[in-house]
Amino acid sequence: MAKEIKYSLRQSETVSPFGPGAITDVSGASLMAPDMTRWNPKHAEEIVCDRLSSKLGGGRLLAAPTFSGPLEADVRSLEYSRFPEWRFCERCERMTRKTLVKKGKFANECPCGGTLIPMRYVAACEGGSHLQDVPWPLWVHRGRDEDLSEEQGLCRADDQLKFARRSDRGEGLGSMFVRCMACRRERSLAALVGKKALAADGLRCLGRQPWRGSTASECEHPLVAKQRGATSNYLAEIVAAIDIPEGQAGEERDLERVRTHDAFAMFVQDNGGLLAEMLRTKIAQDLGVPEHTVDEAAKTSDEDERPVLGLKDGEWLALQGKLENGRDEETSGFIVDGRRIPTNPNVPASVFEVFTHVGQVRRLRLVRALQGFRRHGQDARLIAADPGEPPGRTRRSYPALELFGEGIFLRLDEDRVRQWESRPDVQHRAQTLMKRLDVEGLTDRLDYPEPRFVALHTLAHLLVRRLAFASGYASAALQERIYASTQRGEPMAGILIYTAAGDAQGTLGGLVRLGAEDKLLPMLLAAVSDAEVCSNDPVCIESDRQGASNLNLSACHGCALISETSCENRNLLLDRQLLFGGMEVERGLLQQMLDDLRSMASLAQ
Repeated sequence: MAKEIKYSLRQSETVSPFGPGAITDVSGASLMAPDMTRWNPKHAEEIVCDRLSSKLGGGRLLAAPTFSGPLEADVRSLEYSRFPEWRFCERCERMTRKTLVKKGKFANECPCGGTLIPMRYVAACEGGSHLQDVPWPLWVHRGRDEDLSEEQGLCRADDQLKFARRSDRGEGLGSMFVRCMACRRERSLAALVGKKALAADGLRCLGRQPWRGSTASECEHPLVAKQRGATSNYLAEIVAAIDIPEGQAGEERDLERVRTHDAFAMFVQDNGGLLAEMLRTKIAQDLGVPEHTVDEAAKTSDEDERPVLGLKDGEWLALQGKLENGRDEETSGFIVDGRRIPTNPNVPASVFEVFTHVGQVRRLRLVRALQGFRRHGQDARLIAADPGEPPGRTRRSYPALELFGEGIFLRLDEDRVRQWESRPDVQHRAQTLMKRLDVEGLTDRLDYPEPRFVALHTLAHLLVRRLAFASGYASAALQERIYASTQRGEPMAGILIYTAAGDAQGTLGGLVRLGAEDKLLPMLLAAVSDAEVCSNDPVCIESDRQGASNLNLSACHGCALISETSCENRNLLLDRQLLFGGMEVERGLLQQMLDDLRSMASLAQ
């Protein structure tokens, strides 16, 4: 049996952007990782994060295996499948799905000695999140051209295709052809693209994922040809949690973990039957809790009897417990030096009316997990990273990554924020985003855009842009975490800007040092001043329709947008008017700060 080809990836890439279901380019090969049913749990390291595991229904968090040194045959690894299967030779242009065996090892080469290049187009369905090769033999022998002869229409040769280019046809898709050498039929790739191009040729979605082979049923959604590297081919659903001691009693945490276990609904439904007895023991063993805790969770499982809390609620409570304690002497994975921001005669008093506390997060541990992915669009079906197969396996696994880092936390005055967001003009501005979010069907994937969230989210982006100049980290390395909600539990109004790395030693302190008293306020004021005027004003500040699906108001690349990897909400739900005021908002949350800064500047002159 021929030896498999082994490649090297960074461990972080196995979660995002190259997790299960994503196309990965490595050393000229195009590969795809299968879902978790093809992972060997013995070769993966389990990551412990109870908060995130509970959010995912009690599932296990697994990190991809690592190695050091050269890639040997016995190195623990993940199984990737070649996709697309169709490739063409850079030398002779012949297309093939076969992999050459050379000296007892698979090789990505043509028999002529040329390197095989993946075909640049694949076929995705519009709603089922399926992906497959373009059926090139069928496609090239179809079409409505008048010159399509009966012989060409009946030709079924699938091993005599070539991918050719014509220099006399320009540089676009019209210059690229797939040609059958058996019947001399050829078609330009210009006939491949288009919303209904594949449907017109009678080509349908086979309901497959590339690693599942032919074990699939036909899908009712139409196929569309897309470039292999298109970002819409893989829209990952990542869930992240900071591993902290939550501000919640341990008993309540155990109850919440039980309620989110995959088998808990079946336990409640059986209501004391034989299956319930078995599931009680199963849940207790999976989560390491007493069996009576499972019974207690069932008694209080009614949603009306308890508040609905998210991952951020516990983090918020834990951060609040650190802000009044000064220097943190703990040695855990969550160390925060918290203090009230002291007044300064050289800084407007309105700054301290809005911002009350700062936390220098000297160490934090963050765990990210891939819940699933979609293809083609955000309204497509979610494909779980672990579909729960084989039947009967109740505890799922998720690709996960453990990161260590540092950050700066800012808390805003709750009374000031509440007073501001009660204004009718502020409420009306935020409702514009609420309505659009509902129309797009994204209410369960993005944060709820109440006024305080939109304002703090925009402010976080301004801080990331400014911190990139002074922290030593690129803006793409900085992440945001917004605590802004009045919908559940304790009201929240705070921002955490952090950076994290996969190394156990974490980061080097370039960000946390900017939380010091002599650096924080100048940085904060500079961030606010930078964004008061955008290079695209007055168009930007007067706009209420920007971004994907018009889910940004007064915010663009010139003022508020940051790297996609840094934002929790895909660079959406932003608006400078809620911070600085404008045509529809008479007074922004930071409007008084700006007025006072101008007054101080004029007096200084």
